[in-house]
Amino acid sequence: MSTLPNAASVALIRSGKVLLIQRAFAPYQNLWTLPGGRIEPDETIEQCAAREIKEELGLTVFDLTPVMTQALGQNEQFQLAIFTTTTFEGQILPSSEIKAHQWIAPNVIGALRTTARLDFVLETAFALSR
Repeated sequence: MSTLPNAASVALIRSGKVLLIQRAFAPYQNLWTLPGGRIEPDETIEQCAAREIKEELGLTVFDLTPVMTQALGQNEQFQLAIFTTTTFEGQILPSSEIKAHQWIAPNVIGALRTTARLDFVLETAFALSR
């Protein structure tokens, strides 16, 4: 099994809050998580992260900082590279993959149905973004 990342997500942080999305489809349907998705051929993991944010939210991201890589899915088939940034531009225009989106303060993450270990991921992302 490859340990290279094959998917990416980004914690977009603004004014002490993070932009979370609620997935409209499987995998992780109806769960709150960071926007992102799978890598395409001949794409770096950073390019994947930027493309996914553009496709899912219509935003352009800059200055991506690596947070961690996390194994996800059955048999850990996804090696998710997680990035954070406070530098992005554009108007949020959610794609059909997104059921809802919301700027969330870290202290209320526990009240949401989220993907595994999102609280830990966000704690690390917020620490890196300071």
